[in-house]
Amino acid sequence: MAVIRSFKALRPDKQVAHLVASVPYDVVNREEAAALAKDNPISFLRVTRSEIELNKSIDPYSPAVYEKAKENLQRLIDDAPMNRDEKPEFYIYRIKWGKQIQTGIAAAFSVEDYDSDIIMKHEKTRRVKEDDRTNHILTTGAQTGPVFLTYKGVAEIDYAVEETVNNTEPIYNFEAPDGVIHTIWILPADFHDVIEFEIGKTEKLYIADGHHRAASASRAQKINKEKNVDHTGKEEYNYFLGVLFPAEQLKILPYNRVVFDLKGVDNLQFIQLISKYFNVEIADYSTPKKKGEICMYIKSQWHSLTPNESVIPGESFGEKLDVSILQNFLLHPFLDINDPRTSDNIDFIGGIRGTDELVRLVESGKASAAFSMYPVSVDDLINISNAGETMPPKSTWFEPKLRDGLLVHTI
Repeated sequence: MAVIRSFKALRPDKQVAHLVASVPYDVVNREEAAALAKDNPISFLRVTRSEIELNKSIDPYSPAVYEKAKENLQRLIDDAPMNRDEKPEFYIYRIKWGKQIQTGIAAAFSVEDYDSDIIMKHEKTRRVKEDDRTNHILTTGAQTGPVFLTYKGVAEIDYAVEETVNNTEPIYNFEAPDGVIHTIWILPADFHDVIEFEIGKTEKLYIADGHHRAASASRAQKINKEKNVDHTGKEEYNYFLGVLFPAEQLKILPYNRVVFDLKGVDNLQFIQLISKYFNVEIADYSTPKKKGEICMYIKSQWHSLTPNESVIPGESFGEKLDVSILQNFLLHPFLDINDPRTSDNIDFIGGIRGTDELVRLVESGKASAAFSMYPVSVDDLINISNAGETMPPKSTWFEPKLRDGLLVHTI
């Protein structure tokens, strides 16, 4: 059964929280991070992407970068300032983006649960990204951003959260530059036992986003355990920072695709080729209306693609997803995209950028064709996780996203 623990968050003063809080480290590149942190000396990007303060010639994975992150974290503690709560707390974290509202519990979660698949995964991790965050954790002594977790909601927990939101003052409440409103409360102590008991009855939790953060916390735990001759299992490094949301509240956006080269055929020939596996019809819309439909933009026109009788997907949950159908019956056979993780003939566009971005890329000549996908459901994610499968690459885009720097878990 799952373990959840309160913790003493390191967090910024209320007056500067909106300045400290930053986008997740992995949704921006070096240049974008530098632009966002410009003229803001207490942006948390100076901790999570500390290479922005070093010469561009320096490898972003070099020891100097992690030492700079440690230095910058201490500087923010002193200057922002950031303070550690006196006693362990659970925190309620609500994010609101337009009509989308989701409210979760920020807490410490068990690395052992992660290692033993009580906390389920659906995505493969890359060693280089694991190395990066593991070194970041070990050098700074902190987990600087939360793992986005989900579970099937529990009425007793929903009640505790609702009571907190309705009857206590938030410690933070601000609108970020992207229009997302972030609000955090401290859960009253009277509800601590309820949270621990109800989560303790839960068989499975699921990683929605943040697989590399969780994997890195696990690796850092093993290293710290080996170094600590007095290891008890209760040390903070045995837990990782996460925010747990009810699955019923989550919204997954599609992860769309563009391809650059049609492999020597023109637009009409390409449409004829893919008709082997798809019914292709001109469409007056850019977003699929249902699961099993893909929209393709080519030749200045949107088309609807639906698999024909020649498409026989595999038996696994993952092989039945639209992104797998597209990969196995179009991208691979006709465009030689064998592995979308490594192919230079494909790029992925988060659904938050809309289908206008797909049109722009094709009309500008940067891409030859674009594919608008129907979003994967949370049930798909849970089914794939429970089956021990992994999602196809770039299948899910969660929005809105949590901010780094509001709640830091020191280990």
